[in-house]
Amino acid sequence: MTSSADAAPGVETPRAGVALVLGASRGLGLLVARDLVDRGFVVHGCARDAAELEEAAHSLVPSMFVPHVCDVRDPDAVVALVEDVLADEGRIDVALHVAGVIQVGHADALTLGHYQDAIDTMLWGPVHLALAVLPSMRDAGHGRLGVVSSIGGLVAVPRLVPYSVAKFGAVGLAEGLHAELAGTGVTVTAVTPGLMRTGSHLHARFVDAPEADYAWFAPAASLPGLSISADRAARRIVSGVLAGRPTVELTPLTILARRVHGLAPATTVRGLGLASRLLPGPRTRAADPLSTAAPAVEGQAAKERLSSRVVDLLSTLGDRAARRNNEVPQVQR
Repeated sequence: MTSSADAAPGVETPRAGVALVLGASRGLGLLVARDLVDRGFVVHGCARDAAELEEAAHSLVPSMFVPHVCDVRDPDAVVALVEDVLADEGRIDVALHVAGVIQVGHADALTLGHYQDAIDTMLWGPVHLALAVLPSMRDAGHGRLGVVSSIGGLVAVPRLVPYSVAKFGAVGLAEGLHAELAGTGVTVTAVTPGLMRTGSHLHARFVDAPEADYAWFAPAASLPGLSISADRAARRIVSGVLAGRPTVELTPLTILARRVHGLAPATTVRGLGLASRLLPGPRTRAADPLSTAAPAVEGQAAKERLSSRVVDLLSTLGDRAARRNNEVPQVQR
């Protein structure tokens, strides 16, 4: 199949339906939007950053991708987005929430602000989308909603506690809605990928020991065996959501994590505790844990401060993915 980026100018892909992707400007969200376009969907994609969204739009067929600036944390903005798409298209066949933030750091260094940012984006965001889009799907008697969670929504991952809190909630939301909507023609899919080579390590936020945490996180998100191709992940996610599957688990590690945690939760948590002791931190403690501030160093800055040829070599595939998937921060271009 010809990719949207390679389509001839002025040639439209046959239309299969209307899709809405929240978090479509970079990384996995951009790849999901591209895959939907390749399948013939008109895709309305949103993101907070207008410049990133404009850059993403350049890589897609203009007649098949409609950009919108929208903050998924704002329920009124999500409702307005859904209403705009319904007014323009008359329907929304598929909606996916992919927007997310990654905060890496020891729990001692985290503040209320870090938890709020994660939960507002990756739990309230899907709630806002579900409440806004499901009524029209119910009225139509057909619809597909996908909520991208993570292996961190099945097993709480050390150094990623706010992320796991939000992702656990997202899994509960999707699985609960799928059960509630049984027999209506509308399905909700909980997507739980493991590490993917999207290039997101350059946008991750490092809270406690930026250079030390980047040194293990970037290779883990880049090396084959530990991470999977984001393009392949996007295709499997879209296929699973369109098929109406209750869950989509993308890697053997994710499947294993769900099974092991389900059978032996205490042993799993103790094992993760041992893994945590091998990781950096805590280097500092939050001066005011109840602060709504969420201080962090972005991955690109941590990479430059670390300045490690070894880490850069181990992260080569992830860095290449970042350039392809619009993950390189704008100021670095």
